[in-house]
Amino acid sequence: MASASAPSAPSDFPLSPALRRAAILTISLLILCQSFQGLIQGGLALFLPRIRPELDLTFTQAGSLSFVATLVYAFMQIPAGYLVDRFGPRRLFFIGALGTNVLGFTFAMIEWYPLLLLNQGAAGFFRSLLFAPGLVLIASWFPPNRRATAMGLFIAGGFSSNVLLNLIGPALEARYGWRFPFFLFSGLGVLAAFAYLRVASERPRTAGRPASVVEALSLFRYRVMWVIGGIQFVRFFVALGIGFWLPSLLVADKGFSLHSTGQLIALGALLTVPSNFIGGYVSDRLDNPLAVIGASLLVLATTTMVIVATDHTALLIGAICLNAVFVQFYFGPLFSIPMEMLGARRAGISSGFSNFFANLGGFASTWGIGVAKDATGTFDAGFYVIAGCCLVGIAFTMYLAVIKRGWTPPPD
Repeated sequence: MASASAPSAPSDFPLSPALRRAAILTISLLILCQSFQGLIQGGLALFLPRIRPELDLTFTQAGSLSFVATLVYAFMQIPAGYLVDRFGPRRLFFIGALGTNVLGFTFAMIEWYPLLLLNQGAAGFFRSLLFAPGLVLIASWFPPNRRATAMGLFIAGGFSSNVLLNLIGPALEARYGWRFPFFLFSGLGVLAAFAYLRVASERPRTAGRPASVVEALSLFRYRVMWVIGGIQFVRFFVALGIGFWLPSLLVADKGFSLHSTGQLIALGALLTVPSNFIGGYVSDRLDNPLAVIGASLLVLATTTMVIVATDHTALLIGAICLNAVFVQFYFGPLFSIPMEMLGARRAGISSGFSNFFANLGGFASTWGIGVAKDATGTFDAGFYVIAGCCLVGIAFTMYLAVIKRGWTPPPD
């Protein structure tokens, strides 16, 4: 029976054999469910060059589908984090997984733009119940000094599924149309969600009373959380802007076919999967998450500019692959910092606060790059803005290092 309160990183490691089995099952199903929501999001980006003309959408309208989902998702982050700290992550994650997959299934049945927006807004709500609960639940099964590794492992699920999507998605689309992959992956995702509900378990809470609503809102008073929020804004501005619009850039501006685009995106996703885990591991081993964050942003700034500027196929592929390695390399280190600085008892609300700012960046990039494409006829301006945001993120990271040196943790 799952506990009604949220777990935190407990101190009784290593795990007993029974707990180790529970950990393996829970972590495996968490990653599996995370992978199906990644298939749905990735499918929208991959098939957008087919969806947009069939439904007679402008680039701005196409970007608005991601915009509205990410906007709702962003504003749900702090409430979702509070619910995790208050009621525990296990059931919330199931609700998020089930709702996300049902809405992915129905998305493929809709042809009217306003209903597509409504569908994606609801999807943003249910996706918010996947993120903070999943992050807290997976971290609870790892030692405190392996939090960044755990978080990198969690997010790897979405990128591992993108490898499969981009390898077989174009073939499925060519044979059955773009709607069939949504039906297939969402149906399997519903089954995965019920398997998770049946098998997954939650560790008992060891960090005292859960954080209150007042404590959740009080995070806005901490300068460090605003700085972390700024880096998070940059992180997802870059990740979602590239992830959502890169297939369209390759087809519309670089002359790639959908099949070759799918292969290249699959290669990038294949490189991103281990980088999530490796980035967290490197951060934990060096005990220096800020160095990992700063170095990653520098590589992303450089490779994004190359993607826009070059028409040389080999150089373009190399830049995309290197960009894919570092786009999520610093995810675990960045999310581990507020847990370290504010304590495990506030794990849910600090993760939700961080991801709130991240998704403000995400919806700004997906909508803004679409508007820029309609206005200028190319994706150049939007991708140069992404590169500039990486440099802003480096400045925030340097400032965070200054704050962190003199930080005194708040009392529990």
